[in-house]
Amino acid sequence: MATTSSSSSSTPPADSSSNFGIVVESDLSDSRLSELGIKSWPKWGCPPGKYTLKFDAEETCYLLRGKVKVIPKGSSEFVEFGAGDLVIIPKGLSCTWDVSVAVDKYYKFDSS
Repeated sequence: MATTSSSSSSTPPADSSSNFGIVVESDLSDSRLSELGIKSWPKWGCPPGKYTLKFDAEETCYLLRGKVKVIPKGSSEFVEFGAGDLVIIPKGLSCTWDVSVAVDKYYKFDSS
């Protein structure tokens, strides 16, 4: 059963959404990608499947391909993102990645 979350006091930009501390930014310009230096980040990929993950540091990733539903531990709700999305996953999040299309992404962890 899906539930609607109440609006928060701060409104994200029209091209991004935030749920469970996960921020998804879509339709990034080439200049924004260049500014972030994404192509210098390490790459990672995985085949379709379900993966249980715990993030010990904040991760920022940019999906070159793939489709993912992130289901936070203890929740029936999810956040979905895919190819072309920049995603920020908060430190401490325990979740399941339900990967329906193989993922290929650039990523970096917050060093703080």
